[in-house]
Amino acid sequence: MSTVSIGSLRHHSLRENPKYSPKSKAFKPFSLNCSPQTQTQTQTKLFFHSRRFCNFRAPKHSHVVVKAASAAETAVVQTFESAELFFKETFPLKRTETVEGKIFVRLDQVKNSQIWQLTVGCNLPGKWILHWGVSYVGDVGSEWDQPPSQMRPPDSIPIKDYAIETPMKKSSSSGGDGFYEVKIDLSPNSAIAAINFVLKDDETGTWYQHRGRDFKVPLVDYVQGDGPDSNIAGAKWGFSIWPGAFGQLSSLILKGEASTTTGPDNSTNSRDPKQESRSLERFYVEQPIAKQVPVDNTVTVSVRKCPETAKNHLHVETDLPGDVVIHWGVCLDGAKKWEIPAAPYPPETIAFKDKALRTRLQPKEGGDGCWGSFTVEEGLEGFLFVLKLNESTWLNCMGNDFYIPLSSSSLSARSTQSLSGGTQIPEKIAKENQEGSLSTYTSGIIKEIRNLVGDISSEKSQKTKSKEIQESILREIEKLAAEAYSIFRSSVPTVIEEAVVEPKEEKAPVKICPGTGTGFEILCQGFNWESHKSGRWYMELKEKAEELSSIGFTVIWLPPPTESISPEGYMPRDLYNLNSRYGNIDQLKEVVKKFHEVGIKVLGDAVLNHRCAHYKNQNGVWNIYGGRLNWDDRAVVADDPHFQGRGNKSSGDNFHAAPNIDHSQEFVRKDLKEWLCWLRKEIGYDGWRLDFVRGFWGGYVKDYIDASEPTFAVGEFWDSLSYTYGEMDHNQDAHRQRIIDWINATNGNAGAFDVTTKGILHAALERCEYWRLSDSKGKPPGVVGWWPSRAVTFIENHDTGSTQGHWRFPGGKEMQGYAYILTHPGTPTVFHDHIFSHYRSEIEALISIRNRNKIHCRSTIKITKAERDVYAAIIDEKVAVKIGPGHYEPQSGQQKWSSAYKGKDYEVWESS
Repeated sequence: MSTVSIGSLRHHSLRENPKYSPKSKAFKPFSLNCSPQTQTQTQTKLFFHSRRFCNFRAPKHSHVVVKAASAAETAVVQTFESAELFFKETFPLKRTETVEGKIFVRLDQVKNSQIWQLTVGCNLPGKWILHWGVSYVGDVGSEWDQPPSQMRPPDSIPIKDYAIETPMKKSSSSGGDGFYEVKIDLSPNSAIAAINFVLKDDETGTWYQHRGRDFKVPLVDYVQGDGPDSNIAGAKWGFSIWPGAFGQLSSLILKGEASTTTGPDNSTNSRDPKQESRSLERFYVEQPIAKQVPVDNTVTVSVRKCPETAKNHLHVETDLPGDVVIHWGVCLDGAKKWEIPAAPYPPETIAFKDKALRTRLQPKEGGDGCWGSFTVEEGLEGFLFVLKLNESTWLNCMGNDFYIPLSSSSLSARSTQSLSGGTQIPEKIAKENQEGSLSTYTSGIIKEIRNLVGDISSEKSQKTKSKEIQESILREIEKLAAEAYSIFRSSVPTVIEEAVVEPKEEKAPVKICPGTGTGFEILCQGFNWESHKSGRWYMELKEKAEELSSIGFTVIWLPPPTESISPEGYMPRDLYNLNSRYGNIDQLKEVVKKFHEVGIKVLGDAVLNHRCAHYKNQNGVWNIYGGRLNWDDRAVVADDPHFQGRGNKSSGDNFHAAPNIDHSQEFVRKDLKEWLCWLRKEIGYDGWRLDFVRGFWGGYVKDYIDASEPTFAVGEFWDSLSYTYGEMDHNQDAHRQRIIDWINATNGNAGAFDVTTKGILHAALERCEYWRLSDSKGKPPGVVGWWPSRAVTFIENHDTGSTQGHWRFPGGKEMQGYAYILTHPGTPTVFHDHIFSHYRSEIEALISIRNRNKIHCRSTIKITKAERDVYAAIIDEKVAVKIGPGHYEPQSGQQKWSSAYKGKDYEVWESS
């Protein structure tokens, strides 16, 4: 996920009318690479008709009117109309352009009230989220805290224990300007020293900061770290930290006044001047921002054949703005090899490295787009081109050159080509790609996939061949698909939708992929937020090992094992010190050994994103490490605003509570690989649960997995879902796409917790809106609907439930959630607190049904009903499930169904 640093703020005097108007738009489109193959010259004659080239010879019987340069367009149209239409198609062009706008921050007093109000807004369209927290008087360091509940605007969502995310809503007073804003009420007598925030565009996943640092709005005049080089927003420094004519203002946001207070015992106490009653001063500031927005254009190409001359007339027309250059050539056969025609060439045409020609298209009379017309002789198979907008921006046809057929054979071949085999994508398929349903593959990878699919067919026809071989081939196909997706994700917004051919008889494959395990895994989270308090949690779990095995769990996730600043283990310091609040290293080895004895694999909770320091640097900042991994501040990312790192910029999002580790440093990666391998060998861990993977690039995770060779790995990619005016959107494709992007960056070597599915289950069950459980294509709407083998489903964990309760599953509906995830594809996870509760017997029954019917991470699913009060689906044609108060029973025909288990508002059937 990218973070955008934005430039200087503008300060507006309160005497000005703070009218918020959008900035002028600047065109800065997206770049797509196009590298034509080497071409050779031919003697094919080619003529160009345009506004600037009118001295061509018109074929007999055609009606060409030549007046001035502006008459050429009419001439070409008349020439075209006299010829027979051979081909015409409109192709979509997808690009992005930069739109400029502004963020504004305003502090004002509510009319007729003692309450003050901080408003943060933005005038660009988007799904904006304010990610914010507070600093309290007397706080040491730069960590955030969550604000008190009465201060949080409606629809705010807590993030871990340090921040709040609040959706920005369209201002009712913004008129036509379309402002999105959040209003936060402030009490002048609170103990809050400052409000810290960053802005997030939930549509693109982009974060907006000030020069790589968080925004800070101080509410007292002694906030630590303020100064002319700070990131403070407000009148405190008058924004003199940025160049301009505004100068430094002398007023402060808050002014202390000497006062006394009366305590509970009616005694009079002198107050510290830093905690005196304070007088707020209103202010208003702006800061420019720029956002990349998608823009849709088209190019239309028509081909007409003139029977008198047997020549092909091509007309190219587009609504692209500006000077557009067409980079073009012709091909002589079906190989689609570019050829450069011989002279003469039209005006404003240049040769490009003896490989192609470039000609500027002519602007239309009305100025809305441009056009060009070509005449080529017969005998050619096709016309090839791409469009150039500027030196860095090329537009092609979904990763391929535009190919226009010129002969009947090439037109026929084009109409029968599949997407994977053809150079040109038909318009219908291109339209489907606009809806996000098309994956683009390179020809080399396609060839490998075809061969592998052919191998599957061959193996199926030879009954003597083993099922393990087929499974191995399927895994190779998945890896190739992930590789192809990675290549084109930067240019084409696609999704990966698994299409896996499952053999009729499922058996655990011999080889294990860390992204899926055996494919039949059922995961148990073996702790909650309070487990550390016993001081002997490892020994308590050891006593439960046989019990968990008998229930049917195959994997258990243990808590973080390292010495940690926080007792729960998520603020690690000395990675090689495994004496934690859960037990010592010997007890850890003992519990891992016990789980292995009962057939359960063990996941270690690896916190790789951040690490707490042992010592302060010369500036008093904690960023120097001790222990076996005695790193210095080069191990901390440079754009972590709190810890003054000297590493490179972060490859992900910052975790505010501890120094974020720079994984681009070779010494860091080397040390972490050695540590993970040591844990595998010394402790016996089988795999990893990876904490806060949003903080660093998935490619580093791939390196760590390749080095440590786990049997199973899952990442915690936690991100906010999409909301509109406080209501969850039905379409959560953008959210699950970000999770899939991370999985893909690991090359599919790790799965990810399906946060999308959890969020949608929340909305569906809380509001009795079970229609939410089917997306627009009739598939599950979470990660499990797009890449089921990498989706690790869950309904609760130590953060969302337990005593934290940051995002607790709807009360009383937990078993509907388990009925969903334990019957569906993906790898289901059961929370410790639920298995050791009154839900146990129901969970055991659902796990038994899953195992009995061999449901696995790639099982097929058919949603049969998704209405207001009921959802139903059939899995692998073996199991049917319904959740919700509404009625459903699977239809019996050749397939007979019998009820296997029934609970409150859910039921499961098995095929007999």
